[in-house]
Amino acid sequence: MTDTITESSAPEAEDADGPPPARATLRSRLARWRTAHPTTLRTLRWTTTILAAVLVLGALLFPNRLVALQPNRFTRIPVEAIIGAAVMLALPRRPRLVMAVLSGVGLGVVTILNVLDMGFLEYLGRGFNLVLDWELLDDAQAYVEDSMGKATALGATIAVVVLILALLSLMALAMVRLSNLLADHRQTATRGTLIAATVWVTCSALGVQVSGMPVASERTAGAVKVQTRRVVDTLRDEAEFRKVAKVDAFGATPPAQLVPDLRGKDVIFTFIESYGRSALEDPAIAPGVDKTLTTGTEALTKAGFHAKSGWLTSATYGGSSWLGHSTTMSGLWIDNQQRYRTVMASDHLSLTKAFQKTGAWDTVGVMPGVQKGWPEQEYYGLDRVYNAFQLGYQGPKFSWSTMPDQYALEAFQRQIHGKKRDKPLMSEVILTSSHQPWAPIPKMVDWNRLGDGSLFGPIQKAALKPSEIITDSTRSKQEYGKSVQYSLTSLTQWLERYGTDDTVLVFLGDHQPIARVSGTGASRDVPISLVAKDPDVLSKIASWNWTDGLKPAPDAPVWKMSAFRDRFLTAYGSTPHPSTS
Repeated sequence: MTDTITESSAPEAEDADGPPPARATLRSRLARWRTAHPTTLRTLRWTTTILAAVLVLGALLFPNRLVALQPNRFTRIPVEAIIGAAVMLALPRRPRLVMAVLSGVGLGVVTILNVLDMGFLEYLGRGFNLVLDWELLDDAQAYVEDSMGKATALGATIAVVVLILALLSLMALAMVRLSNLLADHRQTATRGTLIAATVWVTCSALGVQVSGMPVASERTAGAVKVQTRRVVDTLRDEAEFRKVAKVDAFGATPPAQLVPDLRGKDVIFTFIESYGRSALEDPAIAPGVDKTLTTGTEALTKAGFHAKSGWLTSATYGGSSWLGHSTTMSGLWIDNQQRYRTVMASDHLSLTKAFQKTGAWDTVGVMPGVQKGWPEQEYYGLDRVYNAFQLGYQGPKFSWSTMPDQYALEAFQRQIHGKKRDKPLMSEVILTSSHQPWAPIPKMVDWNRLGDGSLFGPIQKAALKPSEIITDSTRSKQEYGKSVQYSLTSLTQWLERYGTDDTVLVFLGDHQPIARVSGTGASRDVPISLVAKDPDVLSKIASWNWTDGLKPAPDAPVWKMSAFRDRFLTAYGSTPHPSTS
């Protein structure tokens, strides 16, 4: 066997002036590149370090409110950076790298929670709850799909997942980069950390501010503290609310003693989506809504109806309509999903179930927004529920709303209210045309031409698209007002057309619209009206001091939404018999 190396098996010779050999390792290639481009390498290192520092400091100072995204929020000194630097300098290499990765991922998670807080505060008027709100993300995805289409929803979902993974990865890499920098320049880094700590303590003690913001920041620690407190409060609230839900002033009332003063009446409880106080008081929205309410009041008065109106403070804001519905009907303050689940599984008497319990009414629900199984039917005491697929509608959807309110009400009349029956009817009707994003909006058509709803096709195609208004606050206000006008017109015309001497209509909003429309810091009040022909029905609530007509006065009484059930039951002759289990 010879020591001679053949040409075919010998490694390729390296040419100092040419490109790297084909079989050179990646490391050798990088080494050659570093040698050949020292200035570029130095620039890349500094750029990477600066970007890592900007990313970490930005995350440490990132607010949880959209209105707080201002430059002065990022001119502060985060104490978490000082503590983190001190810890990194004290650790050996391997624990330091592990700590850098974990703290980077943790900081990424806090940033995601801050963004979720922004979204929840903007749309629901409250922060994100780590315990309760994950299932609402599915609702958000379904809302985007209904409003923007399946392709957009899928694309948005994929983009969100990619962004989350990218953020967590980049934050971990940034922390590793900065920790290595500290270790490589330990003496300088130690002095810098001590100086920064001294400056932070001094600024904190003296209350030093720049552009109206304290220089000494504890933003991330504060965010973690807030999230921790929410979790603790939620877990504590669960146990306390279970006890509250067991106590019911009318839980043991005999059927014969429930709403005796409404016997023989057809009672209709109607919720109008997002019908809030802003619709009646915001200068950009109110004129059109006021005109609609005035016209409706005059038309109903001419038809023999009279109305009284007041205000209720909703348990929810901007969305989660079912919390408003359940609060009104249960007499309990249901402001989160945990409370909702607790009540739905309880025997606490709902207002609608009180009618069923008497045996004197047929009870139905008209729920055009329901597109799947709805086990809540049992809690609400509804003999039958008509969902989006059981009202005969063959027209197009209007964004999230499966059908126009005018059609839903006509279907209610045709299939339920207008039929002869042995008992009077108690109905719960949910109107959805004023659901965000308020585009496209249906238009009123001739009631006699409604048919199966196909005539709404051209109206839907000619209307605005969600993308045309969703980021424009002014246009959103305008279209929101139009949607409320449409819902109110549909309801008042239906009552004028089909109401009888025995009809009693209670209609109210479920919550205010989102902050982009109602404004930052808007109240949670919603209008509520009670309409009837029989003067005895309205005389029963004279002590409520509600305003005559469909528009409550600004100084009309304001109750918590949870107070309505007991006040209503009491006004119409129900006798309290408390239950405690």
